[in-house]
Amino acid sequence: MGHNLETRSLLDELKSFDRKGALFDLGHPLLNRMAECFVKAAGIGAIQAVSREAYITVTDSGDSSSIPPEIPTGHKKHRFRELRGETNRGSVEALIKSTGKESLQWGLAAGMYSGITYGLKESRGVHDWKNSAMAGAVTGAALALTFEDSSHEEVVQGAISGAAISVAANLLTGIF
Repeated sequence: MGHNLETRSLLDELKSFDRKGALFDLGHPLLNRMAECFVKAAGIGAIQAVSREAYITVTDSGDSSSIPPEIPTGHKKHRFRELRGETNRGSVEALIKSTGKESLQWGLAAGMYSGITYGLKESRGVHDWKNSAMAGAVTGAALALTFEDSSHEEVVQGAISGAAISVAANLLTGIF
């Protein structure tokens, strides 16, 4: 394996990656943590959005011979209605746009949550369920605001849900 940067493959780069090192070095641990969480969650969000749409497209295609009978077909609603474009190009453009939007939402939520928990830990000197509750509530409310036509009730529900899930995850850490 050559050490010349021009001859190294992606696999060589991945093998030489220091697992304890961060993906980013932006000069401050808070920025590094937020950026790393954003990128990881955005990637997961994109994969989730594409795989969901692929599944729905397959089940709505009319050919149900390859789908097990216990999976209902034809009754699924597309989350992104505009994916049924008049042309393939229109459908692909809609898929890219919707996947980008969803991955951005996932990334922003993860980066925001991570940044808030880190900031609270640094300012309070302890990482406990209170930090998780506050970060979850703020992130849940912010995420609810990214949805179209979000109401006051949806923002409050997002904050309560985010806090509850964060506290449960914090309290269950180490049990399982």
